[in-house]
Amino acid sequence: MTSSPISHVEDRDHERRRVILNDVRETLVRTPRELSPKYFYDERGSRLFEEITRLPEYYLTRAEREILETHASELVHAAAPHTLVELGAGSAEKTRVLLRAMRERPGIVTYVPIDVSEEFLGETRNALEREDDCLRVLPVVADIGVELALPRNIDRPILFAFLGSTIGNFTMVDAIALLQRVRAHMGLRDRLLLGADLHKDGATLNAAYNDSAGVTAEFNRNMLRALNAELGADFAPERFEHRAFYNERERRIEMYLVSRGDQIVTIPGLPRLVLHDGESIRTELSHKYDRALIDELAAAADLRVNHWLTDASDRFALTLLEPMT
Repeated sequence: MTSSPISHVEDRDHERRRVILNDVRETLVRTPRELSPKYFYDERGSRLFEEITRLPEYYLTRAEREILETHASELVHAAAPHTLVELGAGSAEKTRVLLRAMRERPGIVTYVPIDVSEEFLGETRNALEREDDCLRVLPVVADIGVELALPRNIDRPILFAFLGSTIGNFTMVDAIALLQRVRAHMGLRDRLLLGADLHKDGATLNAAYNDSAGVTAEFNRNMLRALNAELGADFAPERFEHRAFYNERERRIEMYLVSRGDQIVTIPGLPRLVLHDGESIRTELSHKYDRALIDELAAAADLRVNHWLTDASDRFALTLLEPMT
C-alpha cells in the first residue's frame, strides 16, 4: 500500500511546523529574546523586501547591482560556470545580470535558486523560464542556515552566489559554518561570489534600516504575521514597535520588535509568552565588513579571495572566492 500525495503534504507540513516550533521555543527564551530572520521571508515578506530594495535610503541593492553590471562578464570569465547556484535567491532580480553574462558563453545554463519560500521560488522559476526558454531552472526549498542540498547531475564548474550581504545576518561562527557547507560542495574549479556590506558611517547605516516610508518597519512586523500563520500564534503585530540602530562597537545593525504595553502571546505547543512594556525581541543582526574580515572568514572555510570588487563609493563589496586546496 502506498501513501497518498495528500498524506505526504500533511507529513511535510507537520514536520515543518515541528521544526519551526522547536526553533521558536529555543530562541524566545534567550536574553535578549530572538526570532530568526529567516521568518521574514514568507510570500508577503519577500515582496516587502523587494520594495525595501527600491527605497532611496537602502543603498545596498543599488551598490551591488552597480558592481554586477560593471563586472559580470569579468566574473563569469574568471569562474567559467555552467551552473549558477544562488543561496537565498528571492526574486533573482540582480541574478539576471549574471545569467545574461553566462548566456553569452556556449552551452546550456542551469540556475539553481535556493530559498525558504516555496511560493516565491515558483514565481521566480516561472518568470525566468518565460524570459529564456534555454535556461534550465531547478529550484530548491531549503534553509541554508541548516542544510545545503543540490540537485543531482548538475554541470560543473558551479558558481555559487550569496548576494545581498545576507552573510551579515549570521554571527562569525555561523557564517563560517555556512561557508564550510558551501565549500564541502565545491570542486577546485568551482567559485563562490559573496556579497558583503562594508563598514561606513552610522548615519548612512541607520537611515538604510529606518526608511521614512516605514516599509522596513512593516517588513519587521510581518515576521509575526508569518509566525501566526505557521504556528497558529496570536501575535498582534500592531502592538510592536520597529527599532533598528547601528552598534558601532560590534559593527552591526541590530533590529528589534519592542512590545507596546504588557501583553501575553499564545503559541500552541509552547508556554504562554509574557512580554512587558518595552521588552524587545531581536529579529536581525546585519554585520558590516572590511577586506581583512572577509579574508579571515574565507580562510576559516578553506577559501581565498580571487577577485575583490566594490562600487564607485566603496559602500559594498563583491568577492569571488576560490578553494585553497
